[in-house]
Amino acid sequence: MLKYIVMGLRGFFVLAAKIWSFVCYIFRRQVRSVIQHQTVKYEVVPLSPLSKHRLSMMKRKTLVLDLDETLIHSHHDGVLRQVKPGTPPDFVLKVTIDRHPVRFFVHKRPHVDYFLEIVSTWYDLVVFTASMEIYGAAVADKLDANRGILKRRYYRQHCNLDCGSYTKDLSAICPDLSSVFILDNSPVAYRQFPDNAIPIRSWFNDARDTALLCLLPMLDALRFCSDVRSVLGRNLHLHRTW
Repeated sequence: MLKYIVMGLRGFFVLAAKIWSFVCYIFRRQVRSVIQHQTVKYEVVPLSPLSKHRLSMMKRKTLVLDLDETLIHSHHDGVLRQVKPGTPPDFVLKVTIDRHPVRFFVHKRPHVDYFLEIVSTWYDLVVFTASMEIYGAAVADKLDANRGILKRRYYRQHCNLDCGSYTKDLSAICPDLSSVFILDNSPVAYRQFPDNAIPIRSWFNDARDTALLCLLPMLDALRFCSDVRSVLGRNLHLHRTW
């Protein structure tokens, strides 16, 4: 009789532990959601007549966006992740690589949806990732969310292999280098175009990160200049420290 009582208690505690783990999972997800949306958003105000006139004389520019560690972070089955254990992914991708099914657990950088919504009204957006197309395309589809703002995409096969590293040729995206620039966490990727780049710190798991929001004022102003290099070229020291 005592044996069955012990077995019953053991089963009860196992069930209770599972329920508690599930409750903690839901709680962490809700807290994360609140943290990501509590920061004051960038206020987009209507342009003055003078600003409208100035902008009408400017060529619409192209903003190139990296994915991994810039807009998102992901890990897949069997790989040590850099996010905190138990942190729920924003979405899971199931792709087949070399005939093997692989699951990618993708975490979106805080405020990335709002960031894309705003900058897509200012610039033509292009995704350029050194990842494989089967993965990069699936991530871009999720970020686009049927909004049609990430139509142009470049992947690993479009990169140049230079000394064992993948670099990105911005001139292949837009021959007019005065009107194209890239947001990328890796200086190696744009080392041939340092005057056309905005560095950003690599992101892995900080739910309080506001890097994308902090870029909005500069991106708002950058569309009014005739040559992005005249502004971005003045901050070359950042490419060595970020």
